[in-house]
Amino acid sequence: MDSSARSLEDLVSAFRAGTLPKADWTHAAHLRVGVWHVLTYGDAALDQLREAIRRLNEAHGTPNSDTSGYHETITWTFVRLIAHLREQHPPNIPAARLADVAVERLSDRWLPGRYFSPALLASSEARRRVVAPDRDPLPG
Repeated sequence: MDSSARSLEDLVSAFRAGTLPKADWTHAAHLRVGVWHVLTYGDAALDQLREAIRRLNEAHGTPNSDTSGYHETITWTFVRLIAHLREQHPPNIPAARLADVAVERLSDRWLPGRYFSPALLASSEARRRVVAPDRDPLPG
């Protein structure tokens, strides 16, 4: 089932269980589960996402290395952008609606390039840990 057709709860459940099919692990799915994690875990969202993304990558046979798989700086960037987006909406906005807004506004998967140079994002250091933007500061 395509991730856009899944309910947010079903998507997050499959993601956290490591059973989400690789074909459904799209940028939109990343954003939707990111919203759920930001709303559910607040400041601990990055820790939760890091663990679950790595586990899902392993389930898909994707190595988490210095050249593939999980990328700490990109994940941190989208968590920050989602948190900023969250601050711009009423506190009672439903998670599924905020997820839709995130997909609408953050759909450019190359968005981190506004804040980071390609060379920095391609570095193993940025993949392993959060590095500071070298172009523009992140909002919020």
